Amino acid sequence: MTKQKLVHFFFEKNYMMSPDLLRRIPDDFNYDQFLENHTSLPSAGTTVLLKEEQFPSLFSTQQSLIVDSIPTSLEVIESYIDKPKKREMKDFVLHMKARYLALKEFLQQRSEMQNAVSISKALTKNLKEPVTLIGIVYSKEQTKNGNWILELEDFTGMMKVLVHTNNKELIMVLEEVILDEVIGITGVTGNSIVFANQIYFPEIPLKEYKKTKDDVAVAFISDLHVGSKLFAQKEFERFIDWMNLKYGTDEQKELAKKVKYLVITGDLIDGVGIYPSQEKESSLPDVYQQYGKLAGYLGSIRKDVKIVCCGGNHDALRLSEPQPPLSKDFAHAMYQVKNLTIVSNPAYVRLHGMFDVLMYHGYSFDYYMNNVNSLRNAGGYDASEKMMEFILRKRHISPTHVSTLKIPDIDNDPLVIRRVPDFFVTGHIHYDVKVHTYKNVTLIGCASFQYKTAFQEKIGHVNIIWGKIPIISLKTRMSHIMDFRDREI
Repeated sequence: MTKQKLVHFFFEKNYMMSPDLLRRIPDDFNYDQFLENHTSLPSAGTTVLLKEEQFPSLFSTQQSLIVDSIPTSLEVIESYIDKPKKREMKDFVLHMKARYLALKEFLQQRSEMQNAVSISKALTKNLKEPVTLIGIVYSKEQTKNGNWILELEDFTGMMKVLVHTNNKELIMVLEEVILDEVIGITGVTGNSIVFANQIYFPEIPLKEYKKTKDDVAVAFISDLHVGSKLFAQKEFERFIDWMNLKYGTDEQKELAKKVKYLVITGDLIDGVGIYPSQEKESSLPDVYQQYGKLAGYLGSIRKDVKIVCCGGNHDALRLSEPQPPLSKDFAHAMYQVKNLTIVSNPAYVRLHGMFDVLMYHGYSFDYYMNNVNSLRNAGGYDASEKMMEFILRKRHISPTHVSTLKIPDIDNDPLVIRRVPDFFVTGHIHYDVKVHTYKNVTLIGCASFQYKTAFQEKIGHVNIIWGKIPIISLKTRMSHIMDFRDREI
């Protein structure tokens, strides 16, 4: 493809190219690759002059980059495949049964839970007899004298569990107990009640701390919100330039060479109709153009980098979780990017043949941040790593039924964390980057590429951070934070 054919391609879409822009296209530019990545480019409507910022990949060198040729691999381990059907009440019952059985199995792996009995059998025990139960939390209430009463249920019945107010250590554990989760209880029986002495969560075991001999790294980003007037375009284009070894110090470019994987956890675009009057804050009027622009950015990243992304609550998807992969109807341009893999939300992928990454956008986090005292006291949105630890202890992405919309799969609950990941990466919060370790699982809370919105300011989110990304070495598991905001580099 020549420059003449490129001019004709844009002319058919009502874009005009100035001679100056034509001269600025690099000599080694891959025209065929550009055309392939933009086959679904919508028409501009009326004739407009093409601007450089609309198609940054036109003006970036791709073929001259020199990077190490270390073999890489990205494998999809779990990505939800939607099963369209009419949902009935019994589907929710079967869904909860599948969840209970999966989490019960994790609890029974604990030595303390080996002798667990059904609730119906516990109700037949003598007074003050030791008992172990595994059940779903139906209710949680505090009595007038300060004690707490839980109601647990299983397939055989319901039973009250009392936690005495003087048991301060157990009260602290109780703070994290939430509705609809599956927990284990040990205690002694009373009259149709259990006096609890311990509460157990499904919890993840200690994970093997893996490292590779290859000097490769992963970049993690989230919440791009392409299509918003508040999209941090300048910072994102700096990130693209850095990935392509065109931005930063020599040392930072050396780090960029090592980045062989890019993981993106949702809110890829700003979407349409997500909140009232959103059109006033949109720079692109429809999701086709928004995904088209994002595809242009991702398509300009050097081809030795394997990219994987999932959707979020702003993407052109249903809100109910698990969210399927992006629709090929809406995001056709994204599927043209050869080194991009698109998965569901949540999903598991395996990087470099050995590192399992649990990707989850984090839409359910708002509920727990606002309803669990221990999370609020730990810092709330400023401590997203505590939220991720909380989720891993529950071994479920969203245990409480009302925390997010859900699709009731009758065979299994796709939100159960059956596989202990090496990395657990989330977004949604838009706060500062967090990189922590919990039981040898690396927890990564991403920042965003969107400036603070009026809505965020209205509801009190003041610590919004954009343009910062964590880079994790798979050789050392150490992290480095790159900051693409205006400052000395």
